[in-house]
Amino acid sequence: MHLCLTVSGSKLYAYDNVCPHQGGPVCQGKIMPKVRENIDANNQAHGMTYDRAEMHIVCAWHGSEFLIKTGGHATATEIGLTLTAVDVQEQNGVIYVSL
Repeated sequence: MHLCLTVSGSKLYAYDNVCPHQGGPVCQGKIMPKVRENIDANNQAHGMTYDRAEMHIVCAWHGSEFLIKTGGHATATEIGLTLTAVDVQEQNGVIYVSL
């Protein structure tokens, strides 16, 4: 089993390195903030902004995005695409993963 291990804030997250979309190596993709459209009070679009409070793992194969904090798909929550979470803990500077 190959794992994605990442930190968001001060918390560790670990996932199986298999994208539920088509089995690609999700961990080889980028980690990036959520992209939001910048809309003003008159509903006019002014480009895109990045929301670093919500970080995503982006699969290298097809660009499927998953929330680091939950493993859930960033937009298609109703279809159940979710990364497989793995229990991870840090104790005294050592990282433990339960398989």
